[in-house]
Amino acid sequence: MRPFTPAKRTLGRPTPNSTPVKSILKPVSVLGRRTAEDAGIDDPSDAPSSPTKRRKVFFDESQTQFYEIGNRNMDEIKREVREALEEHRRGNDGPYDTLKELFANDTRRYLPPVVGEEEDTLKPQELKNYVIALTSCMPLLKSKECNGLVKTIIKCSWLGRDNEFIKVYTYFLASLISAQGSYLLPVLSMMVEAFMTVRPSAWAVPDFPEVGRETVRDRLHKTLRHLLQIFPAATSVLGHLLGAKFPFPNDSLKVHMSYVRNLLRVKDYAPELREEVLDLILNRVVKMDSQMMVDLEDLDDELTAAVMYTLRDKPADPSQWEDDNLDDSDTESVDSDDSDYDEEAARIKSVKDNVEKMDAMLDTLFAYHAPLIERDPGSDEAYAAFTTILREFDTLVLPTYKSRHTQFLIFHFAQMHDRLSDGFCGQLMSIAFDKTFPAVLRQSCIAYLASFVARGAHVDRKTVQAIFDLLIEHMNNYRDHWEASCRGPDLKRFTTFYCLVQAAMYIFCFRWQDLVMVTPDYVDPEDPTSYIGADLGWPATNRRDFMSHIFGKFNPLKVCAPVIVEEFAKISHKLNFIYVYPLIEANKRLRLTQFMTSYATGGALRDAGYENGDESLHVLDPYFPFDPYQLPVSKRWLEGDYVHWRAVPGLNAEEEDEDSDEVDDMDDEESVDLEENTATDSEGDDDDL
Repeated sequence: MRPFTPAKRTLGRPTPNSTPVKSILKPVSVLGRRTAEDAGIDDPSDAPSSPTKRRKVFFDESQTQFYEIGNRNMDEIKREVREALEEHRRGNDGPYDTLKELFANDTRRYLPPVVGEEEDTLKPQELKNYVIALTSCMPLLKSKECNGLVKTIIKCSWLGRDNEFIKVYTYFLASLISAQGSYLLPVLSMMVEAFMTVRPSAWAVPDFPEVGRETVRDRLHKTLRHLLQIFPAATSVLGHLLGAKFPFPNDSLKVHMSYVRNLLRVKDYAPELREEVLDLILNRVVKMDSQMMVDLEDLDDELTAAVMYTLRDKPADPSQWEDDNLDDSDTESVDSDDSDYDEEAARIKSVKDNVEKMDAMLDTLFAYHAPLIERDPGSDEAYAAFTTILREFDTLVLPTYKSRHTQFLIFHFAQMHDRLSDGFCGQLMSIAFDKTFPAVLRQSCIAYLASFVARGAHVDRKTVQAIFDLLIEHMNNYRDHWEASCRGPDLKRFTTFYCLVQAAMYIFCFRWQDLVMVTPDYVDPEDPTSYIGADLGWPATNRRDFMSHIFGKFNPLKVCAPVIVEEFAKISHKLNFIYVYPLIEANKRLRLTQFMTSYATGGALRDAGYENGDESLHVLDPYFPFDPYQLPVSKRWLEGDYVHWRAVPGLNAEEEDEDSDEVDDMDDEESVDLEENTATDSEGDDDDL
């Protein structure tokens, strides 16, 4: 066997027949292929004609202005950088560390040399030359040994420099990811973290003109868009980062709004992330909404009023949410061991901050969806946009226990057209009456359906009657199936039935005028008092069936929320619909615990003598999700959408007891102060139906 003899290497220029030297830049990897547009830097006409060819990240130095550093030109800088990287690989870190310091200290102000001394300090504009030189040395820079330098470059202050630096830096990032795909994550992480940058000092660079917030965002998103175009697979990585980097709940209002507004810009050039972006925002709002209700339940009335009072100074202009002069005290922390620490003040401040952030994000979502639907609510485009809200409602809002404000997005937009309201009501009914869904979800849908029909100002008379009829129809079906096994009122066993009855009574209290079929000539539709005592025509079948349910074995008036039962009794009596006061009086002598069944006794009735529990625990919760909404800023979107409770004058003439004032003031915005009737009205207080 002949010994192996290495070929003799010839230095110098290659011969015409030799293989061309490959570009120092690695072709685009499996992360994706480059598009024709290169962020406004290269001419798209230079792109390869065949889309199947792999593209390379080239740098057009002819379009860039260079600065000489001392007496060195660009070629000498490249040689210096290459030697520093090569020496680093050999163990000599001196030049390499000097190179790292250039980027680590890139925000230091330039100081001219003393007269007579040679200038050896790097000027701010000259850092660009080193970025170009490093780009040309990518085969060396991509190695693991240079990981520290790469991380330092990624963290440098690039957004506050000039446009020339932005172009050069964008090419550097593209070349870096193309050469070593593992750098995709840290590069995208750096850019997503910049979504939360709100203070100009965070991006300002000395000796460069001041750059505004919108200019910084334009640069950031232009670069991010460029990278997504070159590396399509980076979209999935970005989607994960957008959720992982979302601000913490205790971050400031400015940070939250900066991040949210940047998120909404991402969907413009990454449409595949559109729904994911909207879900991220709404999911955070839902969590804050639920937490706010827990916090308010833990506060007493005086502290709750204090929270609402502090919100009166909230700026009404959404454009002020990121202003530098906006109070940013919510980012400050106070040590609980501090002698000046006020626990109550800290709790008030925490709740107030969360209300402001939730209010701002909801207002932003209203503003985002409005132009998509309001332009032509009956169009296919509007319906497609509405389906996104409907899907988010099904997956994020509906399963959340007692969400207080987030659901008003769909409440507002569903009323813009019959097609949209039909879609919303249809979705609720499909879940409410489908036994394959969990009982708690079905009961929640019944509450949403009744609340929407009762409170929606643009829900027409026909829809009110149809939903009321549907509820009674399902009461009939439920009774036919379960009445034989009923021994008396039992919330645990017959929860669905009581939800149906309470929903029907709630609708009746708010929309009884829409349920009247025939009226005498003297009745004035504009004057509710003219209906009192009149011989009104009600749907015969529904009235008879509803009466049979109320006086039946299930005895719903004993289990349904007392505030709703009392108001229904007053209205239905004065309007000659149903007279239920004798049953209410009889129910006062009835204990719910005596009808409860126990697994321990094989389903036998419990002995009431051994039951010492609170009766209120066995009464249905008066929760209706579209009760008054009064977040300070975003409530502007609901003007004209809402049916507020207004007691009929003279309705309580025979009831002069103390309880009459309670119902008269049910959510009347004109007479109730902000602190008494805002987001704090959780769990359906006795002041609200």
